[in-house]
Amino acid sequence: MSTSRRDFLRSSAAAAAAASLLTADRAQAAALEARQPLWSGDSDHRELAMRAIDAARAAGASYADCRISSARSQNIGTRERRVTNIGDNETFGFGVRVMVEGTWGFAASSELSADEVARVARQAVAQARANRRAMVKPLELAPIHHPPVPNGQWRSPARIDPFSVAIEDKVAYLMDANAAALAAGARFVNSQMFFLKDEKTFASTEGTVTQQTIFRAQPGMTVTMVSADNRDFQTRQSTDIQPKGLGYEHVLDSNMKAHAARWVEEARQKLSAKPVEVGRYDLILHPTHLWLTIHEAIAHPTELDRAYGFEANYAGTSFLAPPEQFLGKFRYGPDFMNVVADRSAPGSLSACGWDDEGVAPESFHIIKNGIFVDYQTTREQAMWLDWWYKSQNMPTRSHGCSYAQTWADVQFQRMPNVNLMPGERDLVWEDLIAATENGIAIVGDGSFSIDQQRYNAQFGGQLFYEVKNGKITGMLKDVAYQIRTPEFWNAMDMIGGQRSYELGGAFGDGKGQPSQSNAVSHGCPPTRHKQVNVINTGRQA
Repeated sequence: MSTSRRDFLRSSAAAAAAASLLTADRAQAAALEARQPLWSGDSDHRELAMRAIDAARAAGASYADCRISSARSQNIGTRERRVTNIGDNETFGFGVRVMVEGTWGFAASSELSADEVARVARQAVAQARANRRAMVKPLELAPIHHPPVPNGQWRSPARIDPFSVAIEDKVAYLMDANAAALAAGARFVNSQMFFLKDEKTFASTEGTVTQQTIFRAQPGMTVTMVSADNRDFQTRQSTDIQPKGLGYEHVLDSNMKAHAARWVEEARQKLSAKPVEVGRYDLILHPTHLWLTIHEAIAHPTELDRAYGFEANYAGTSFLAPPEQFLGKFRYGPDFMNVVADRSAPGSLSACGWDDEGVAPESFHIIKNGIFVDYQTTREQAMWLDWWYKSQNMPTRSHGCSYAQTWADVQFQRMPNVNLMPGERDLVWEDLIAATENGIAIVGDGSFSIDQQRYNAQFGGQLFYEVKNGKITGMLKDVAYQIRTPEFWNAMDMIGGQRSYELGGAFGDGKGQPSQSNAVSHGCPPTRHKQVNVINTGRQA
């Protein structure tokens, strides 16, 4: 089922928008009540998943898994005093993945019944047999090293289900925030909320049966200021409020109304900010900015399928190839640089109890004491690095990085939370600024560009501050910095401590063909990077 309500563009007041909305919302609620609930969360789904597994095994599969998913998403957008869009979407179905003589097969359906799950399982087996014609080498799966066999339930630490909150309350929250921004002088203001609730049952021939409920929430605002002569405009996005794997409480805790005036003032300051002079500067990067650089210049190039060239069409491969030349040998950064992947941090976007292969994810080092030591893997991919794990006296096992966007998509390698760990010294943002003679401090993420191997890149931001003799002396504009990945990270000479560690993240990160999107967080403290090349991106008058 998919519904979208966009009849509010002509509404000029929140009351009119909410009244129109309530009529449509009640109509949809009545339609939903008239049919069978999509998600039962009981033994019915477990039994149907196991029926699919049994049917696949009877048809000749050596391995099979089944995912049943009910996912609901909602987005609400506003501009100034009117609602611009409301979308409410639901999708429900199941997918069966099988392995037959070393080849994959996959099939899916939106009809959940005993006969249909068996039919789709047999279809997946037939697909695997057809795929054998293109097989180069039989696939192997790394064992699941989590005895006993993983079974159970997991739920995001959400206190308030976003879909239990009335639409009119969400609209009122955004309108109040908009009103605060307009009262502070904003020329334009856009605000929005996005929510996801995904309830999944998973079963496999390994004996795994799991059920999970995953929540995600993202509130946000953008304010725009225009110069008196209308020749310039500047925006400020609410990048200090990051998306989280939480419920509606994240919206309430973000309190956008309270922050609106500050965002307006920062956008106003950008209008009179001094254009940056090109050159090399020491950069002090705030976690609200640095998470994106980590995402593009560490997390993506350490995906193993990119290193082997199996992922290329969507955002390229990786400079960390071939693995034999880089694992345990390549210096990514200084000795105090440690990058750890996890899917367990409370409130993080990639958090889960099990990945979409039924593997309980583990925390693991990607970079240890500055040296690159591991890639992100699934059960299939872990076998590609069997030689490396054996050389390190480590078990060959998946790191739990398998994920599918929906029940209709086949799961593949997607990144976990990839985090730059804090340093041992108790340093915070102000300490890094105080230690800098000639630098630029950057807050918030902005536009970026990176090449197909994740080696050469350019990053913008939201706010840029000139730093002289340990103090912020004013705001700059039109700033972007250019990097070569290893040079940039090896130029890092200061890092914040645990007290300055924050989570940033992306609600939608695309990969694959056909493309899929996942959500991922990146934790980090502030850092300083010496003598990085800065350019001026200013618009011509």
